[in-house]
Amino acid sequence: MTQPRVRQGLVLGMSTLAFTVCFMVWMLFAVLGVPIKELLQLNETQFGLLAATPVLTGSLVRLPLGLLTDRFGGRSVFFLLMLSCVAPLYLISHATAYWQFLVLGLFVGLAGGSFSVGIAYVAKWFDKENQGFAMGIFGAGNAGAAVTKFLAPALIAAGSWQLVPKVFSAILFITALLFWFLSAENKDHRSASGATLREQLHSLKDPAVWRYCQYYSIVFGGYVALALWMTKYYVQEYGFSLQSAALLAACFSLPGGVLRAVGGWMSDRWGAQSVTWWVLWVSWICLFLLSYPQTQLQVQTINGPLDLHIGLNPVLFTVLLFVMGIAFAFGKASVFKYIANDYPQNMGAVSGIVGLAGGLGGFVLPIMFGALVDLTGVRSSCFMLMYGVVWVSLTWMYFSEMRKNPLLGKKPPRTSTPISSIAQGEEHVRSTKA
Repeated sequence: MTQPRVRQGLVLGMSTLAFTVCFMVWMLFAVLGVPIKELLQLNETQFGLLAATPVLTGSLVRLPLGLLTDRFGGRSVFFLLMLSCVAPLYLISHATAYWQFLVLGLFVGLAGGSFSVGIAYVAKWFDKENQGFAMGIFGAGNAGAAVTKFLAPALIAAGSWQLVPKVFSAILFITALLFWFLSAENKDHRSASGATLREQLHSLKDPAVWRYCQYYSIVFGGYVALALWMTKYYVQEYGFSLQSAALLAACFSLPGGVLRAVGGWMSDRWGAQSVTWWVLWVSWICLFLLSYPQTQLQVQTINGPLDLHIGLNPVLFTVLLFVMGIAFAFGKASVFKYIANDYPQNMGAVSGIVGLAGGLGGFVLPIMFGALVDLTGVRSSCFMLMYGVVWVSLTWMYFSEMRKNPLLGKKPPRTSTPISSIAQGEEHVRSTKA
């Protein structure tokens, strides 16, 4: 049934706003973690854990929140999720010990689960031809990471780091109220089959789901990890102030969010497979260049020693980050176009599974970034790790998809079995055996 355009617009607009604010809150420690690191004298691994702690909770709740959205509708689930994060977010301003920041970060991380709620909520309001573009607009809420980099340093400069969680909690509460009163609900969008949890999770047996999880762990998990890491990287590698470092880091976070809608349109036009393939290639090339550490060489010439410096200056480094941010934006949209095409009947469950994998990537990677820096002393080791992960994904995609289908963008549609049909089929088998 075609939905009225006004209701579609309100649902999409308010969901995008709510997701932007939730993502802004979720990425709080990308900036706030820098003064906390200095205050508590944390090493790189401890900082990585602090920055990634909210990502862990946001990842783990994505699957159950996706299932709840299928069953109870996105409007109420989204509203209650935002309200549950307001109090712990405010309490961060009163934390003084490392463990307190970690515990409160776990509760604030619930905001990261908003993606699996909103993506299933929005997708069901649009027809198949426009789903990719609509989901891309919603996914542009990832730009909340850039909003944090603009707003948090200004608040720290105007007052103190304690002011940041207080202001962010007020913004989140107001957004929750606006979302509740301006969005809409359609009970027809809920799962009508009465399927059990086991039936909803049946898609886990599909190898394609695991492949999409791998892609998303790069384009989203890598995006989250680098968005958390880059402000500190600019401060330590190039000596920028916190405010300047956050603005430069936004050159990665901003296109990685707002251009997702373009990726959705591209996926509608040329296919999810084609877009994802080229996203991985562009990311692989950028990461190869970013991986090279600052190097001093001394060459013995006939005229004496010649000192050479090899490394990326801040301008070239930022340009490469910007290009990779664009690629990640397109990739995040193309992965969910795969899901919308293949699993229209239980999109909440599958998007929750894929979102869980992507979020776990965003949790594990910052910790590994910190551990690698502590072990090697090389800051660009974070890009070396990402380079290896992308190389594995390119190889997997080639052997599983591209070699079988060399015509990019011409992937034949998969036949998705609704979970209600799965349940009926299993019941038929049981009755036959009886």
